Amino acid sequence: MTQGPPSGKDTSAGRRTPARRPTMKDIAQRAGVSESAVSFALNDRPGVSEVTRDRVRRVAEQLGWRPSTAARALSGEGSATVGLVVARPAATLGVDSFFLQLISGIQEVLAERQLGLLFQVVEDVRAECAVYRRWWAEHRVDGVLVVDPRTDDPRPELLDELGLPGVVIGGLPDTHPNLSQVRADDTGAMAAVVGRLYALGHRRIVHIAGLESLAHTDRRIRSLRAEADRRGLTGVRSVTTDYSDTEGAAVTRRMLTGDTPPTALVYDNDVMAAAGAAVATGLGFSVPHDVSIVSWEDSVLCRMVHPWLTALSRDTVAFGRLAARELTALLDGGAARSVPMPLPRLIERESTAPPPLSGA
Repeated sequence: MTQGPPSGKDTSAGRRTPARRPTMKDIAQRAGVSESAVSFALNDRPGVSEVTRDRVRRVAEQLGWRPSTAARALSGEGSATVGLVVARPAATLGVDSFFLQLISGIQEVLAERQLGLLFQVVEDVRAECAVYRRWWAEHRVDGVLVVDPRTDDPRPELLDELGLPGVVIGGLPDTHPNLSQVRADDTGAMAAVVGRLYALGHRRIVHIAGLESLAHTDRRIRSLRAEADRRGLTGVRSVTTDYSDTEGAAVTRRMLTGDTPPTALVYDNDVMAAAGAAVATGLGFSVPHDVSIVSWEDSVLCRMVHPWLTALSRDTVAFGRLAARELTALLDGGAARSVPMPLPRLIERESTAPPPLSGA
């Protein structure tokens, strides 16, 4: 019987040679057919009988043969890979638990489909668009997952121009017929936070937001203003940052040392909330008796600081799973659609309470 490809052997120096990947020639020899018959069978093309096709596929499985992604791309059959580009400073990503959980959920679904994930971090959206153009030209990916939708976003038009399937995670300001969207209800979440703080008696609320250019930042700011106007609150505002603990701490210090400090602070991520709690304590403020703190993202960090932080909780891993499933549906020929995520749940812990009487 013809043997399969060698798995590596010892050299005179005691090292092992790398295992040789099985080829179509190996399959043809083992199955007793021509290489062209193997190609027809594995690429599901006419020209061989079903009996031969089944025999070739069984041999390919026994030898551990897998199609070359480069060959698949050149033949127009796809790369078996999807892309994810994050346009944020790498330093801020390293402490953000959201993306780690999101990617975990994405990877679960891609692994089920035996799809690879090509991940890259760039400085800005312009560089991100350049990556998409390069990936498309090189047949590197079959589709992309788009994060951090912008208020003025060039990426949907570019992906449409390239004919590259995509899923936007978070939701764009407008619908796009060729892109699926997994939408987060930032408006409803902010309304719930403000409503709870108002019920506790807070009238001076500062929202320490993320990047100004992001669509979800804009939605949260608009929702805060709408809720403040509806309740006649004048001591309510948003301040944008880069999401880092450094800027979160600096803005907290500036707000709490002003003439009329807020009685409640809402942070757009857990890292800034933890940094803000430390600054407040260092300035002599009691959390929550002098100032209440709410984190937009819940994480282990919210339960590692003292006091434990009240936070909006959502299943970010499920967010990633849903986005990946929507992308695989597009790759399977499905229509683009918009899918909502459930409203995050506010988990009240030790960092929120009624304000001091002088701040009500």
